[in-house]
Amino acid sequence: MRYTRYTAAIAALSSTALSIPLARRQAAAPNVTDIDVLQFALTLEHLENVYYKQNLARFSQQDFMNAGFSQQYYSNVQFVAHDEEAHVNFLTSAISAAGAQPVAACTYNFPVTDVQSFVGLGNVLEGVGVSAYLGGAPVLTSKDILTQAGAILVSEGLHQAVQRQSLNQTASANIVGTPVGPNSVFTLASAFIQSCPQTNPPLPFKAFPALTAVTKGAVQKQSMFQFTAPPGAQIPDPMFVTFVSGLDTVSVVGSNQNGMLSAAIPAKTEGQTYVFMTNNGIASGSLQDAQILMGPAIVEVNPDPPSLDFNVQK
Repeated sequence: MRYTRYTAAIAALSSTALSIPLARRQAAAPNVTDIDVLQFALTLEHLENVYYKQNLARFSQQDFMNAGFSQQYYSNVQFVAHDEEAHVNFLTSAISAAGAQPVAACTYNFPVTDVQSFVGLGNVLEGVGVSAYLGGAPVLTSKDILTQAGAILVSEGLHQAVQRQSLNQTASANIVGTPVGPNSVFTLASAFIQSCPQTNPPLPFKAFPALTAVTKGAVQKQSMFQFTAPPGAQIPDPMFVTFVSGLDTVSVVGSNQNGMLSAAIPAKTEGQTYVFMTNNGIASGSLQDAQILMGPAIVEVNPDPPSLDFNVQK
């Protein structure tokens, strides 16, 4: 049941991205500044802050316990919400101190129907938050801001572990986090944003055409992942499907059966994994925006059992 709610959350994140006033419709490129990155981080923190506040006001501790979650989890998720509020305040102050106008919260539409769907989507959002901070790090030029972003990243990683454990997932399914670029993160976040204040400064990020996961639940490596593209989208032949998991980027050639797209999940994937359609195959290195045609979709890949070499103690 808990994996089912997680799957519904993935489907929501993979829905068609909205065109909203948050972004200038151009590729994020060398003109991105440290303030742009902070503004984007604040945009995501606003989303998370409102997400937790709306739903914790809606569901009681008893609702969580009736849904099978512990009192300890309910306490932890309140700490998570407190952290997200603090992140909003911290970033707002930092941007103001730099002489810029901080972005305000937007109006959101979260597909939450009950406690389990709230936890499932919260789990995915925390994973995206981790990926966003990692993916934004190479753009930053200030070491001070990089340190501050790294400090928030640690907090987001702890939030993700809380959510994953509550869903009986391996808390640390990958040995490292998964960096994802700002445009890809914006593609995911825009699925929940209905509108933003017209006074918000525009940001130099754009949404890619979205991919929607069809495969349900956590899956095994080398099983088939099915997904769809937006109606009318041009599907290339061959179709390169690129999986980004941890620091591994692996492309495979997918298949197209009357619009139902599929690809074999590579062995080098574990945990929350991002799936793109790209214009070429990628065997190593990081994924660049110029290579992305559509996506990402998200799939949860079960990790291999841990192996320990007790000779490695030197």
